[in-house]
Amino acid sequence: MEIFSKSDIGLVRTQNQDDCRFGVISPSCAWVVVCDGMGGANGGNIASASAVEYISREIEKMYSDDLSKGELSTLMTEIVSQANQAIFDLASSDSELTGMGTTCEFVLVKDTTVHVVHVGDSRTYAIRGGKIKQLTEDHSVVQEMVRRGEITAEQAQNHPNKNFITRALGIKPSVHLDYIETNFIYGDVLLVCTDGFSNCVTTGEMVKICHENRGEGLTDTLVEKAKEGGGTDNITVAVVY
Repeated sequence: MEIFSKSDIGLVRTQNQDDCRFGVISPSCAWVVVCDGMGGANGGNIASASAVEYISREIEKMYSDDLSKGELSTLMTEIVSQANQAIFDLASSDSELTGMGTTCEFVLVKDTTVHVVHVGDSRTYAIRGGKIKQLTEDHSVVQEMVRRGEITAEQAQNHPNKNFITRALGIKPSVHLDYIETNFIYGDVLLVCTDGFSNCVTTGEMVKICHENRGEGLTDTLVEKAKEGGGTDNITVAVVY
């Protein structure tokens, strides 16, 4: 298994509030965490960095190859829940950080199973052959409107409230997390990204680039495509294959 990631400030923002880290624990296990911070001049940076640091440290410390699927899903959700509490406590202790938060994509592949803990509007996609599937569902105002049938998915792409999210780490003492599990076979590509990428690159472009590139060349090309698409936000991508 190989993992590559890249984060870029984009073409509009004055600072990068995204954060990302990954690790390969064994030949059969790898993980990645991608976060998109929000809130205040420094709050977004601190929220995303705190989440990435906490989750990275705890998974490296707590992971064991003999964990069952159920035990692993419990461990991952507990780690992210604890990261939420840590960010909330930090914000509560400093008035300048009040209201800070971050999205979170925590993805772990063990053998032939993908485990995802998700909150916010960052995304995890799975690419197999010529097809791409979005594994996560955005926690956003616009996605709620799509679910209720008020607007179409196409209309959601350019909706003015597209960036208003309904869940994030650090906003409240507890947070409702989504847990997703799917299979992973040789040749699959997992694409984990912030909305600064997914808002600027079509799924068709994602599939084409992932088929034609590998390694750092893949993440470089994905980021450049997002810049070509406007680069309106920070851009972070990670690929696992």
